[in-house]
Amino acid sequence: MLIHRRGLLSLATAVVLAVTATPASAGATAKPAAYRPVIFVHGSAGSASQFESQTRRLTSNGYPIDVIEAHEYDSPNIATILPAVFAGLDERVSRLLARTGADQVDIVAHSLGTFVLQSYLASSPARAARVAHYVNLDGRVATAPPGGVSTLAIWGEGDPTRAITGATNVYFPDQSHTQTVSSEQSFREMFRFFRGRAPHTSRIVPARGEARISGRAVLFPSNAGVTDATLEVFRVSPLTGKRLSSRPVHRAALTGDGSFGPIALDGSARYEFAVVRPGAATHHFYFQPFLRDSAFVRLLTSRPGEGLGALVETGDRHTALTIQRQKEWWGDQGDAGDHLWVNGRDILNAANAPRVKRVIGIFAFDAGSDRITDLTAPLPAFFAQTFITGMDVFVPATPAHLGFVSIAVAPRGGGFELVNVPNWKSSEHRITVNVDDF
Repeated sequence: MLIHRRGLLSLATAVVLAVTATPASAGATAKPAAYRPVIFVHGSAGSASQFESQTRRLTSNGYPIDVIEAHEYDSPNIATILPAVFAGLDERVSRLLARTGADQVDIVAHSLGTFVLQSYLASSPARAARVAHYVNLDGRVATAPPGGVSTLAIWGEGDPTRAITGATNVYFPDQSHTQTVSSEQSFREMFRFFRGRAPHTSRIVPARGEARISGRAVLFPSNAGVTDATLEVFRVSPLTGKRLSSRPVHRAALTGDGSFGPIALDGSARYEFAVVRPGAATHHFYFQPFLRDSAFVRLLTSRPGEGLGALVETGDRHTALTIQRQKEWWGDQGDAGDHLWVNGRDILNAANAPRVKRVIGIFAFDAGSDRITDLTAPLPAFFAQTFITGMDVFVPATPAHLGFVSIAVAPRGGGFELVNVPNWKSSEHRITVNVDDF
């Protein structure tokens, strides 16, 4: 499991928050129109998970968690499903306005999602009238604010002339494409745009006691719900990632859109989420401590024998890993980049994780089942996918190597995290490690 070393807020900041912020605990509801609902619309191959850190920052500043939602869709097929996406947005906006008493919503979109939202706002004056603020994250340019809606456009690395005419345009040339969604700097700009003032904090403030966790198990990249599995949640050791009990703290069938929860968990503890399918490999997901309530947990998986999972070579002697973060991995920037050690070996380099590739998801397994690590070139079938890379990394499976995999992360900008997860054999198990982007 993941251990992070980050300082907590000062006592003075905590006192300010205690006085001024509305708790985001379960059941908390905003007074009518006290907080406009916020809707996030992801980009290509994205999901709600890209906005999870910003959701935690919003709730750290008083937003009730139940006024923040994501509108997910099958991004590879957006050209044929756009009318259905619009209809779904109409229903979501209507429901949120009716429940909260607000007269308008705020919408945040990223990348391909900005095409969706600009088209949506321009499609109908009535639709645009229900949106108070629109945030365009590293997406489409425009000659005017879409639908006449007040617009903030945040741009990352790339062409510095990109802009939406008539909008507030902010530039972060040192931030990568997905990083513009999850960064503290973007959060401060969004919050000021929504509320007319700076946030009390741009940190994620740990909540006291239990965290209520909910989300979806979905097929990547369509975001269709997993309906043929059972979800089991286990508390695990912070040292080895191994289960502390053979009995899960939560168990439920996944149906419909793959939703689960809310589940009451210790916000400071470590957990494994296991998607269990009869007769198929179990998919294990490991997270850093949730810190506070979250509704945007996403378990990205695939049907047995389909998708990228079908390209992973498996066997009894090696462990297969997927490591993902909602902030690109830079393997070619030296001290200005990232380092990712698996069992003591740094697996990032200029070949498999160049900055221009915008890698978010890493598939690492023993290609060829030869028990040899070869990082001279990425695995072509994975590297050809958007935001993804593949690496030939031999990780001995149980019972070898002490029964766990050690993963150490030194993210750009400072800090250090140690990740320990069981070294399940890939013939029967899949492993996804989710690394925080903050």
